[in-house]
This record gives sequence, C-alpha cells and structure tokens, in this order.
Amino acid sequence: MATSSKAKKKTVRLASGRKRARQDVKLNAQNTSLRSRFRTVVKNVQKAVVAGDKTVATDTFKAAQSVIDSVADKGIFHKNKAARLKSRLAAKVKALALAA
Repeated sequence: MATSSKAKKKTVRLASGRKRARQDVKLNAQNTSLRSRFRTVVKNVQKAVVAGDKTVATDTFKAAQSVIDSVADKGIFHKNKAARLKSRLAAKVKALALAA
C-alpha cells in the first residue's frame, strides 16, 4: 500500500459543510496567490539591493510596502511580521543610498 503525500479527504454530508469546503478551496487559492506575490515582491527588492541599483531598489520597495501591508491586513501574515520585514528592507535600501 503506497501512501500519498495528500491525505484523502472525507466527503461532507451536511450542505453547510459542503459549502464550507467549496469556499475553502477558493480562499486557499487566493491566499496562495497573495503569499506568492508577497514573496516575489520581497525578492525583487533584495535583488535590487544586491545589484546595488539605488533607484530600482527604492522604487521596488515603495511598491512592496503596499503589497506587504495588504497581505498583513488580510491576515495571511501577522502585522508584526510585516512591520519587521518592511523595517529590514528599508534599512537595506537606506544603507544602499548612504553607501552611494
């Protein structure tokens, strides 16, 4: 008997449970998409900092702030995590600006 990585889900009998399961699939897709967008935005800022491009780093950081805030507002990540990440990215961008 081979065990798969995903456990087989039981079918829900109650109508409210079936609806909840349908909604969960949709919400999971939205959260996954937002989480992916969040990671991409953070990576783009870090790449710009490593490359040493001050103007690109500041522009991408400004765009990243709104994405990070929206992800925190939706509860995908904790607000403190978002604030910590924005602070660290801002410090890197600021250090890049001072170095130039």
